[in-house]
Amino acid sequence: MSVDDTGSGADGDGRVDPEPAPDAADSGEDPLALRLEGLILGAERRYTPFQAARSAGVSMELASRFWRAMGFADIGQAKALTEADVLALRRLAGLVEAGLLSEAMAVQVARSTGQTTARLAEWQIDSFLEGLTEPPEPGMTRTEVTYPIVELLLPELQEFLVYVWRRQLAASAGRVVQAADDEEMVDRRLAVGFADLVGFTRLTRRMEEEELGELVEAFETTAADLVAARGGRLIKTLGDEVLYAADDAGTAAEIALLLVETMANDETMPELRVGIAFGTVTTRMGDVFGSTVNLASRLTSIAPRDAVLVDSALAEELIRTQDAPASEAVAAEEAAAAEKAGEDPPSYRFALQPMWQRPVRGLGVVEPWLLTRRGDENGRNDRP
Repeated sequence: MSVDDTGSGADGDGRVDPEPAPDAADSGEDPLALRLEGLILGAERRYTPFQAARSAGVSMELASRFWRAMGFADIGQAKALTEADVLALRRLAGLVEAGLLSEAMAVQVARSTGQTTARLAEWQIDSFLEGLTEPPEPGMTRTEVTYPIVELLLPELQEFLVYVWRRQLAASAGRVVQAADDEEMVDRRLAVGFADLVGFTRLTRRMEEEELGELVEAFETTAADLVAARGGRLIKTLGDEVLYAADDAGTAAEIALLLVETMANDETMPELRVGIAFGTVTTRMGDVFGSTVNLASRLTSIAPRDAVLVDSALAEELIRTQDAPASEAVAAEEAAAAEKAGEDPPSYRFALQPMWQRPVRGLGVVEPWLLTRRGDENGRNDRP
């Protein structure tokens, strides 16, 4: 049966009697694509958007908001939705009806989940499945290989996705409950760092697309590994730039120097510059916003090649936590006093050198500090 905008086709309780899914020949779609869709979704097409919304007990307007937030294209009234789509609508609407989420928050949940998983799915298809589905024998087509490969991988990838999500959710929840007060759960004091490849625009003109893609992937992978290993959080990657955050200044500083050192030791990588700022940051949907983030970005743009610039707030925090001396003169005085008393001198990880003050549009006059390792006079570290 067909359903028009007046709601005909629904029974007395508002539920819709779904029709069988069309054959591939009728829809004009690739048969393998339809088979893969059925395998991955675990259900056949049974509903138009209107029917799915009615079956879930959700208004068409709200259903459309949820679907668009999840990143799904408008399909008119094509019969392309499944029982899983109905269940997802019912769950989101149920959270709103129960008062656990506001409608706006439910839309944010849909948007954050959709954006994150869309990128993951694209990566898996482009990089992972594409390689695995190369025909293993002459004469075989990729079509003949794809379905059984997906059939084998799907349950394993699904379980792994849920596992990683639970681990990340546990870590994030732990950070939130340790916040000093309710306001700090949203507006928190964090160290925010940008790392930017120097001369990337010029590289795009000289390198082949495949080479450029490999360079970007290597940069993002290296940065992600270093940030995670040192206890930071990778917020996002932008091709030639990564944005990360850390709960304390020392962690952010260590990550920045490791990034510069690692890239400097890789002859295939361009030079890197990093900027870090410390202060109040607003977090939304896994991203960070505010003047602290803007300042970190500005510091990156003026940082010397293969160097790290930090703002005065981060410098003060490193001094307060005794990760860096207030100055080399202070460090020398402390060393002399410790030697006189027969004690070990303070051990600092980092050194800070004040740079020129300069006006930054929208942020006033800032005083950058050059961050290096303690005792590394050239601002570089050649350790392996």
